Amino acid sequence: MNIDLTHKNALVGAATSGIGAGIATELAKCGANVTLMSRNEEKLKNSLAALPVINENQKHQYLVGDFSDFESFKIIIADYFKNNTVDILVNNTNGPEAGTALDQNVEDFQTAFDLLFKTVFETTALALPRMIENKWGRIINVSSLSVKEPIPNLVLSNATRSAVLAWSKSLSNEVAQHQVTINNILTGNFDTERIQKLIAVESEQNNISKAEILKAKENKIPMKRLGKPEEYGHLVAFLASDYASYLTGTSIPLDGGLLNVY
Repeated sequence: MNIDLTHKNALVGAATSGIGAGIATELAKCGANVTLMSRNEEKLKNSLAALPVINENQKHQYLVGDFSDFESFKIIIADYFKNNTVDILVNNTNGPEAGTALDQNVEDFQTAFDLLFKTVFETTALALPRMIENKWGRIINVSSLSVKEPIPNLVLSNATRSAVLAWSKSLSNEVAQHQVTINNILTGNFDTERIQKLIAVESEQNNISKAEILKAKENKIPMKRLGKPEEYGHLVAFLASDYASYLTGTSIPLDGGLLNVY
């Protein structure tokens, strides 16, 4: 199976590290023109320089945007779509702060909603008209296993990502007639900066070493290891291709079998 995304334009959120970087790299390897989006311009420049270029017509670029500042983000993303079209949209943001349900107040949930839901809604709403016009589009939401089984100490993510899933399933049914697909990936434990930060928080809260926490996480996974960002990119590249043209409205666990043991 040869995935060819030549002449397709992809926009990838949180693309300078971890899962986002893995996705961007694989889409570029398949020939897509990739726009990297993140809040740190220095990291964006470095990531852009590292992206594969496999043909002379392939062009990559970056967009500086802070998902945590929704009012500013709205302006930036609207300006981007004035001059750019997107065939493949990967909705991926940094995660909200860790914490329990009793730790949070209504303002914390509003902040998480702005970060995880409103940015996804806004970007998708801007990308859809051209996808519908072209009768071709791929929207892929980076989600979490927490929509199936809430993860302890991540209540903001648990609640808000579930809202994104319900919205995207409803939307997928409405745009399917236009040959636009919308799918979600339920992310397990991957070897990223994010998981290292969460492990550090858990270590401090419970006075357990980070190495012990990591080992416990790996032992729960049937494959006994964390996922690799490039493995995530492989699934996204497939979902973005014509091979996945009849696959929409789904939520696919990518977790080394972890969901099956909850």
